Amino acid sequence: MNFKMQTSKLSKAHWLIGAMFFGFLVHAQEVNFEYLNENLPLEERVEILVSQMSTEEKVSQLMNGAAPIERLKVPNYNWWNEALHGIARNGKATIFPQGIGMGATFDPELVERVASAVSTEARAKYIISQRMGNHSKYAGLTFWTPNVNIFRDPRWGRGQETYGEDPYLMSKIGVAFVKGLQGNDPQYLKTAACAKHFAVHSGPEESRHRFNAEPNQQDLYETYFPAFETLVKEAKVEGVMAAYNAVYGKPACASPFLLQEVLKDQWGFDGYITSDCGAVNGVYGKQKFVGTPEEAAAVSLKAGTNLNCGKTYSNLLKALEKGLVTEELIHERTKQLYKTRFRLGMFDKQDDHPYFNVSADNIHSDEHVALAREAAQKSIVLLKNKDNVLPLSKDIKVPYVTGPFANSSDMLMGSYYGVSSSLVTILEGITDAVSLGSSLNYRSGALPFHDNINPKNWAPNVAAESDVTICVVGLTADREGEEVDAIASADIGDKVDLKLPENQINYVKQIIEKKKGPLVLVVASGSPVSLEGIEEHCDAILQIWYPGEQGGHAVADILFGDVSPSGHLPITFPKNVEQLPDYSDYSMQGRTYKYMTEDPMFPFGFGLTYSKTVFQDLNLSDTKLRKNQALSVTVEVSNEGEYNIDEVVQLYVCPKGVSGGIPIKSLKAFKRIHLNKGESKNLEFVLEPDQLKVVNEKGEKVWRKGYYNIVVGNASPGDLSVNLGAAIPQTASLQLR
Repeated sequence: MNFKMQTSKLSKAHWLIGAMFFGFLVHAQEVNFEYLNENLPLEERVEILVSQMSTEEKVSQLMNGAAPIERLKVPNYNWWNEALHGIARNGKATIFPQGIGMGATFDPELVERVASAVSTEARAKYIISQRMGNHSKYAGLTFWTPNVNIFRDPRWGRGQETYGEDPYLMSKIGVAFVKGLQGNDPQYLKTAACAKHFAVHSGPEESRHRFNAEPNQQDLYETYFPAFETLVKEAKVEGVMAAYNAVYGKPACASPFLLQEVLKDQWGFDGYITSDCGAVNGVYGKQKFVGTPEEAAAVSLKAGTNLNCGKTYSNLLKALEKGLVTEELIHERTKQLYKTRFRLGMFDKQDDHPYFNVSADNIHSDEHVALAREAAQKSIVLLKNKDNVLPLSKDIKVPYVTGPFANSSDMLMGSYYGVSSSLVTILEGITDAVSLGSSLNYRSGALPFHDNINPKNWAPNVAAESDVTICVVGLTADREGEEVDAIASADIGDKVDLKLPENQINYVKQIIEKKKGPLVLVVASGSPVSLEGIEEHCDAILQIWYPGEQGGHAVADILFGDVSPSGHLPITFPKNVEQLPDYSDYSMQGRTYKYMTEDPMFPFGFGLTYSKTVFQDLNLSDTKLRKNQALSVTVEVSNEGEYNIDEVVQLYVCPKGVSGGIPIKSLKAFKRIHLNKGESKNLEFVLEPDQLKVVNEKGEKVWRKGYYNIVVGNASPGDLSVNLGAAIPQTASLQLR
């Protein structure tokens, strides 16, 4: 053995002996429980607690399965919890519509109520879990929700988790969800939300652990950053999850640019940062950014990642020994995690605080079930209604319900779901709605994702005997979703095209050939589905997303006119995959309504009601603006039809003469309003100067001089929207000087 090897081994032995001795001293010291004093400032309480931990104990707190420290009365805690549209993977809970459905409501107030209901159930379940000693994964209060990645390409299987393709809509719905989860108490968090996946992350699923995104600065600050920035600055989101992928050559969880320069320095983030699960391991594994686990742990910790979802941070003691990290850094990263746990009140005993004393009868309460039904109603988008075939009469004599998902509970749930004893399928909802004298018939007619095994099938023939055929088709989270969960996807959770599965297409075509009465197509999916070759033969089309446990009731409420449809598309529905750029290309050119030049099948923001909306008297406070001037926009909206409705009024800014990569049109404001039949309302939108700026090619927000159209309507501007039945929008010209 040479001298250098002997010295190295002795140094390692001395370090380990020193660490053990320090640990003995820490354990031998009298514990200072002053950190339990609720009257002390948060920073002081955290410092008192964390400073009493040994280095080994601190490291044990930096992974999602944080170990107990019994001498300090610190229980074990698992940070991994999900609440995308209800508490997920943790037993009985109310299941609300999937995220994309909440985006379709264009209703931040409703979404905040939904998230508040979720956090109320979470508090109740947490109290019960703590009493029975259940500290397992999914039983805590730190929810890794919401997903505010832009749904830039409709082939992405996880796009269903988001609120759509528009950064402004994403921000508004995301802020509402965070506020509902976190509550409004000045001292305590109701639960802790977490914005994910930061950043530039939206598929492909198959390569998410390996790919390197290098968007231009304009796309970065125009499209990929705004929702995260708004959630940090406006909603004060408590957590941020770094994505799996690399950005500009560095894994997101090990990126000083993303986590320090942007998140902390530019945006002032003061919460915890977690890796996605297994991502720190990927820093040296699939991404090969560094060569060893201890290097991966070190670069991630140094970049700003407090929490490792996984176990790679167990190598931090080796990293410390090698001088790759310091004890001071481990101490600071641990403190940040305890700020969150203290903000959640985990070390307090204020039994009279409302967050600490939530009864079990809040879990899946009648109120929350009714809210799930309301949310589903408002998420459903009426895409077509030829000759006003809808709504149907409840006294219809021979209705026929068919399709592979007409009686499916699984379809209702989407991904990241809870479980409920009250799932209402479409068939059940319709059964409850129609007259007892109606001869309601049902056959599934088609297997969901592959050809029928039996060549004989009577189901299409029933349409020839029926007054209306309601056919429920689409996808489920088995077909589109996260790579590890979409077990019916041959493409690791993504889609290669936008079509319905071939067996479903063939079945719908058989119904078209046989049907006597109108065909109402009900499409369930978390993403756009192309209906080329089918749409023109359908009398009515409803897009219902994954509507949650009350989906069946909500669909029936729409079909039979108890509620007028009021959802609007939060994402463009292309005609086919040929209209899309390459899936792996993160440039936004040609993507979403903001940059797409071809006519899609259904445009962003589109959605019909059972009535007629009229816009008139659009006025601008000024037609020429200079920097720092706000713009007031007023418009009159009238319901000239025969049904009471909710309408989503949308304001777009459209430059005259697009150059320098700026969007063709951009949603800048929206309001969801209720209008009784015959009622008119005057609305005002105020656009602040910052909203009138554009992001230039350097990623800078600038006041771009020139002429713009201010367009107010109920769908994104364009002839297609009006041709499909949207109201004629009002337009006014504006000059920025």
